[in-house]
Amino acid sequence: MSLEVNGHNIIFMAFCSFLVSLILVPICKKVAVHVNALDVPNERKVHKKPMPRLGGLAIYLSFLICYMFFGSITSQMLSIVIASFVIIIFGFIDDINPLKARYKLIGQLIAACIIVFYGDIVLKDAYLGEYYINFGGIAPYLTLFFIVACINAINLIDGLDGLASGISTIYFATIGVIAILTNRLGGLDITLSILMFGSTLGFLFYNFPPAKIFMGDTGSQFLGFIIAIISLLGFKNVTFNSLVVPIAILAIPIFDTLFAILRRFFKGESIGTPDKEHFHHQLLKMKFSTRITVLIIYIIDIAFATTSVLITLGDNKIATYIYVILTILLLFIVLKTDILFEHRKSKTSKTKKS
Repeated sequence: MSLEVNGHNIIFMAFCSFLVSLILVPICKKVAVHVNALDVPNERKVHKKPMPRLGGLAIYLSFLICYMFFGSITSQMLSIVIASFVIIIFGFIDDINPLKARYKLIGQLIAACIIVFYGDIVLKDAYLGEYYINFGGIAPYLTLFFIVACINAINLIDGLDGLASGISTIYFATIGVIAILTNRLGGLDITLSILMFGSTLGFLFYNFPPAKIFMGDTGSQFLGFIIAIISLLGFKNVTFNSLVVPIAILAIPIFDTLFAILRRFFKGESIGTPDKEHFHHQLLKMKFSTRITVLIIYIIDIAFATTSVLITLGDNKIATYIYVILTILLLFIVLKTDILFEHRKSKTSKTKKS
């Protein structure tokens, strides 16, 4: 079995991006302190002291530098480079001086439009199990929505040390494993995944709890963006022969984003209103430490990722069983915590009245 992409060994590619990231993170940490890109603690934050938050810049630069050595320039890749630069610029500004949600959305839409209308990376069709779906005229708009949704899903899950970076690392690793098992290592999506795996793992070395640096919006938005691109590229190939596969890999961010939207809707709040009721916050309320909470989510995410591998290999029966069990587990957590409804507070208020 060949382990080469564009004539380069994937282990060497991943190691190089890991090493470059490992070197760049401390530099970006100093830059963050210099430009005052600090995450200051408040009632919604878990950390207790100001933390530099330009770690995402190191991930991006590591990826970009290594791609110049291992990748090739195509119109699609050019659109990815231009669009990712837009994401980085908006993220960088936000990490220094927080932007309003609508300005972040503008940046995300600009980047997504570059991908769709210049790079022609569009979700035109897909397989849902055995069923073929052609999206026709709504394909460009569906793709725009998909990109923006992925960006915000990773952005929302970035609430604990090592959480977003760990989940993203698992995602990139899963794509690499699937590519190796299906003997398909020649695609752009695989090159991106291998380089991003090394870059994100290098950052995770500094970000795993207790973190020395945060990725900030620069990192979370870039990771969400590149995950969306890899998924879109993969839809056209055998690696992603079903819509279920990327959904399974990103189960935790998708569930958390969906519950956040519903929770804020039920409260009559804006979707962009920040709170402290995300999935990881619920685990913290169960008296788990930050590190144990992150590890629990890693394990759940790896289990979901395993279903993706099984689906790709054609073992849909076992994958379905695992997926159903994990979904029931997550729904159980929903019913037992405040992630969707504030039943704990309501019980407290009833006790006081009586």
